[in-house]
Amino acid sequence: MSTLFISDLHLEQSRPQVTKAFLRFLFNQAAHADALYILGDLFEAWIGDDDDSEYLQHIKEALLRYSESGVPTYFIHGNRDFLVGEKFAEETGIVLLQESTVVNLYDEPVLLMHGDTLCTRDVEYLAFREQVRSQQWQDQMLQQPLAVRRQLAEKLRAESRSMGSMKAEDIMDVTPEQVVSVMEQDKVQKLIHGHTHRPNRHDLTVNNQPGERIVLGDWEETGWYLSVKPDHWDLVSFPIPPTK
Repeated sequence: MSTLFISDLHLEQSRPQVTKAFLRFLFNQAAHADALYILGDLFEAWIGDDDDSEYLQHIKEALLRYSESGVPTYFIHGNRDFLVGEKFAEETGIVLLQESTVVNLYDEPVLLMHGDTLCTRDVEYLAFREQVRSQQWQDQMLQQPLAVRRQLAEKLRAESRSMGSMKAEDIMDVTPEQVVSVMEQDKVQKLIHGHTHRPNRHDLTVNNQPGERIVLGDWEETGWYLSVKPDHWDLVSFPIPPTK
């Protein structure tokens, strides 16, 4: 009996070793989970549910096989795949959740987030986020031909990498006060999120009681997942070998 959490795999065709590790994870470590939660940035980019690439079709088919095996599978949007929509959910059998969701985890309320909104010191990113999360921007984006959207996605990725390389490390991490604020607002003592690529478990004080923030890791040379059992929480890492 365990519930598993992953985020920040950034799947793309140019990283076959990560794709292979994800598929192996689904049908091995996660095969008999009580549930699987994907907390954003499963994909490096998502240009719309109508993307007809063979690579993405392969991923969708695997997710459908997994969800149909009987494991409830949930998804929270990340800053890379915020355009994932209902069509994708129907094709994969996953359930889309709100960007900030409290779940009952073995009789304990736990807050789940991707984590980008906790980085309030990154004012530039939050302004960009507000723009691309608007319905008007998304409608205009999805009306463009697939080829145009692919070019735009690549441009946005390049700009994101460039902006990130120039920012101080603390700006790209969570703001401690914001973490406590959202946890107190949702009346929880535990928070699970991704986004920062800084896997760790942090003790903190929330509602004048001991609390904990668990940060999921990104998948590169190492894969990460959080395994939660009724009496044990374990942040697990494993090597991702290069593709031969």
